Amino acid sequence: MFEKLKEVEARYHQLNSQLADPQVASDPNTFRKLAKEHALLQEVVTTFQRYKSVEGEIAENRDLLSEDDDDAIRQMAKDELERLNPELDALALTLKRLLLPRDPLDDKNTYLEIRAGTGGEEAALFAADLFRMYARYAERMGWKIEIVSTNETDRGGFREVIALIEGDSVYSRLKFEAGTHRVQRVPDTESQGRIHTSAVTVAVLPEADDVEINISDNDLKIDVYRSSGPGGQSVNTTDSAVRITHLPTGLVVTCQDEKSQHKNRAKALRVLQARLLEREREEQRQEIEAERRGQVGSGDRSERIRTYNFPQSRITDHRIGFTTHRLDEVLGGNVDELIDPLIAHHQAEALQNLN
Repeated sequence: MFEKLKEVEARYHQLNSQLADPQVASDPNTFRKLAKEHALLQEVVTTFQRYKSVEGEIAENRDLLSEDDDDAIRQMAKDELERLNPELDALALTLKRLLLPRDPLDDKNTYLEIRAGTGGEEAALFAADLFRMYARYAERMGWKIEIVSTNETDRGGFREVIALIEGDSVYSRLKFEAGTHRVQRVPDTESQGRIHTSAVTVAVLPEADDVEINISDNDLKIDVYRSSGPGGQSVNTTDSAVRITHLPTGLVVTCQDEKSQHKNRAKALRVLQARLLEREREEQRQEIEAERRGQVGSGDRSERIRTYNFPQSRITDHRIGFTTHRLDEVLGGNVDELIDPLIAHHQAEALQNLN
């Protein structure tokens, strides 16, 4: 671990120098990229420096305890060691946590999709409650939220609402919110005062990057032939028409608009790139749809990650057995109360797997 920490510290100091370079500062994209990396490493380096400082203090106090004959100084050293040793252990644990592999998607902007499951109008009303909760949380976090589409009910609920949330570390904070959320409360239309149980599904999807299409020449079969006009009439006596076959996919593109073979080839390649890009995006959409289905299940009441019980003002996360009775505060946007224990649990499991 300490070799890794030394590498991180060296990289941090390198970034300090690079960020102070006027040439780097004049390039906004490079500066932004380096500044982001610098910010990610700063907590690790600060914690490591404190660890080394505490380690040094412990060594000094151990020397005093073993070498000094003054009882008062020895007692002072003993008291210091009782204070410093637990701090060193806590710092070591923090460093292990900070060195855990980061999810490459954590910094992505995120699509939040909320849909009413079983429970009819009551489920739709709770879907609206959840959306307001996440919108208030986004505002607290300084994120930008943009509604992509909604399907509202007559009473102000949502059969479905989709929003894009943009900001720092959005996906890292929201990714554990995916699944079925169950609500237990007395609907306004319930005259007997009976508690109804409904369900809402939440999907949390990182924004997909545009796919870059790099075509290898080895994947192409290029045929040239004479272009022809209507009815087979030849319009060119040279082999200027181009047919490109993309061997891995079988896609075929032809172009004979230009008299120049090179221009036809360039046009055909651009068309092929566009088609391959669309193909990649479609595969991406299918993967996202598969992920969505995996996240939300069927929307049945029995499939739940969390239950919101209004009569008891209680929220229970069934994945980690966490319960809070601050339902109003959470629905008001204090979602950290639910998210922080989930992240801590995930990190504890990851640390355990390292041992």
